[in-house]
Amino acid sequence: MAEGSTTTLTSAWVIGWLRESAKVVGEHRQELIDLDRAIGDADHGENLDRGFSALMKKLDDGERPATPAAALKLAAMTLMSSVGGAAGPLYGTAFLRAAASLGDTEQVGPNEIAALLRAARDGVVARGKAESGDKTMVDAWTPAVEAADTAAGAGASAVEVLAAAANAAHAGAAATEPLIARKGRASYLGERSAGHLDPGAVSTRLILQAAVDAAGDHL
Repeated sequence: MAEGSTTTLTSAWVIGWLRESAKVVGEHRQELIDLDRAIGDADHGENLDRGFSALMKKLDDGERPATPAAALKLAAMTLMSSVGGAAGPLYGTAFLRAAASLGDTEQVGPNEIAALLRAARDGVVARGKAESGDKTMVDAWTPAVEAADTAAGAGASAVEVLAAAANAAHAGAAATEPLIARKGRASYLGERSAGHLDPGAVSTRLILQAAVDAAGDHL
């Protein structure tokens, strides 16, 4: 078993994850806009930045979620109410399903990490009706879930499970470039959608890496 595998994360980690996500989305806002301009509506970066900014305002104004699930639910509700396009419903559903997977627990260990990532991915699939190979954020989420399951099963720590998921999401996002989109607005382009990264897969990679970075800050 990996050293430190008994370490668990708390609501402080989730709040840190959300803050780190807001930071990285802000930093990559223009990149996400440009990626979406090539095959979509050019609004992915702007919409996500708006949603996470609204979430930061709630946290800065004194919202203090008591449990990891409460923090994820706050994120879900804020994103769904403030983000336009597909990103709000998709990420909102992902965070809401992740929250439900945790219940009232105050400690998030390796198995809980794997479970919340699977629940989040399943929420995205249920909401967007996409599967692997469709050139959507699912192409980043699914390898992340599989890597997290494998790492947790091998006795990895919570942070190691997150890192495995983030690394797999990075590879999954990169693998969307040659794909022909079969879902979403990009599918209207047919073969012209090949040669471009999917913006949702890229934002998924950024947000899962933010979870790793936040975990390092809250151990």
